[in-house]
Amino acid sequence: MSDDPIIVGSISGAFGVHGDVRLKSFCADPEALADYTPLTRSDGKTITTIVVKGQTKGALIARIDGITTKEEADALRGVDLLADRTSLPSLPDDEFYHTDLMGLLAVDTGGAELGRIKAVQSNGADDLLEIVAPGLKDSVLVPFTRAIVPTVDLAAGRVVIDPPGGLFADAD
Repeated sequence: MSDDPIIVGSISGAFGVHGDVRLKSFCADPEALADYTPLTRSDGKTITTIVVKGQTKGALIARIDGITTKEEADALRGVDLLADRTSLPSLPDDEFYHTDLMGLLAVDTGGAELGRIKAVQSNGADDLLEIVAPGLKDSVLVPFTRAIVPTVDLAAGRVVIDPPGGLFADAD
């Protein structure tokens, strides 16, 4: 695990004409995003205050310091919000932040190398591990479930995957 900041949300654009923003929260409790201030925007600026005003489909409606117009809010579309790891809750041994998985070696249950984790994608149901596999033109998306990924060993820098048949077939 690194001390790098963790992305806890992103700005989706304006909500209304008075500077409110739509925030996509990546927190288990979406409104907890406001508890982790100060946050650093991916453009380098700091947000010291977030006031959650409500929710809309898939997003929070919030007021953030320094944003007073629709145009200012729209200009922030796609900006990530990062929190210091120290301001986030500590996790139980069997939980981790997605950022901790990036770059880990993926091996099969026999120990053969499958590739490295490039990203964790959230599709609304189960998360998917995007694995860059040697010998494959495209990356492989692996369902991130306990049945398919029985072991995540951060200390060893690897995950063990029991992939469904044929998922990595073209790598041979």
